[in-house]
Amino acid sequence: MRLALILVWALVALGIIYLWMRRGVGGSRVPAVRYDELVKDPVCNTYVSRSRAVKRTDATGLHYFCSSECARRYASLG
Repeated sequence: MRLALILVWALVALGIIYLWMRRGVGGSRVPAVRYDELVKDPVCNTYVSRSRAVKRTDATGLHYFCSSECARRYASLG
């Protein structure tokens, strides 16, 4: 009976240590890295991340631009 109680407490202690180690020492977690897709600007052919791109929609669909200047130039071409 005493041995079973010691084993239970050992498992609980190992579980707590495991969770503490996963969390990191000092409680600081490294933030998850999020990858942002690169899209190509049709005017100047540069690549820009989708989240930072200037988006414009026309009859042919959605287009991504590196700047509002490139979006304006694209609109004046077509």
